[in-house]
Amino acid sequence: MTQEPTDQDLQDAAADATAIDELEALRAEIDQLKAQSLLERADLENQRKRLGRELEMARKFANERLLGDLLPVLDSLEAGLANAPADDPLRAGLELTQRQLLRVAETNGLVTVAPGAGDAFNPEHHQAMSMIDAEGIAPGAVAQLFQKGYLLNERLLRPAMVVVAKQD
Repeated sequence: MTQEPTDQDLQDAAADATAIDELEALRAEIDQLKAQSLLERADLENQRKRLGRELEMARKFANERLLGDLLPVLDSLEAGLANAPADDPLRAGLELTQRQLLRVAETNGLVTVAPGAGDAFNPEHHQAMSMIDAEGIAPGAVAQLFQKGYLLNERLLRPAMVVVAKQD
């Protein structure tokens, strides 16, 4: 003999179904919150890494303006030495000053770009000022250096100004 469900049994079954629905809804909400938390954590980690890279770049190129402003001073010292007589007593002082200034600049990441005659022309580091017929130099190669260029931590600060041998 089977018993008919009573009103109490029906109410208990309805309450169980409601509780199961609520439990499933809460589990879905927990899963959604976990996924959102993971996304936010990943976003924060990416932001931390980006800020770290930006800080490193800022440190690496913080002295770019100062070193850029010192380039004309280096050029002037070089021009003064090129025109100073070998027996001039001030020449030794100029050479010492130039060496010290270059040492400080190199310590801060400055590298001189000074291609010699016959070196390959590099458009990333050299600026062609003109072209000439140059005997004994391959076409398209550097024939003469007008002005030294400089790199700061492998980034071009000023291109070397050069004369390039003409193509045949």
